[in-house]
Amino acid sequence: MATTNPVQFIQQVRGEISKIAWPTRREVLITSLMVIVLTAIFALFFTVVDMGIRFGLQSVLTAFGS
Repeated sequence: MATTNPVQFIQQVRGEISKIAWPTRREVLITSLMVIVLTAIFALFFTVVDMGIRFGLQSVLTAFGS
């Protein structure tokens, strides 16, 4: 592996960073809001599913339990 001096390394890093397509503030805001909204929707969905499973199991256990 070839070793580079610190100055060359920093120049290479700056060159690579300049190639990155950074998102705009609006894009970050929209995607963040989408993540928050979808997380809330999935949390609600899994809460309803959990309550349904719990109700079903409790019904079966009380029907066949002692």
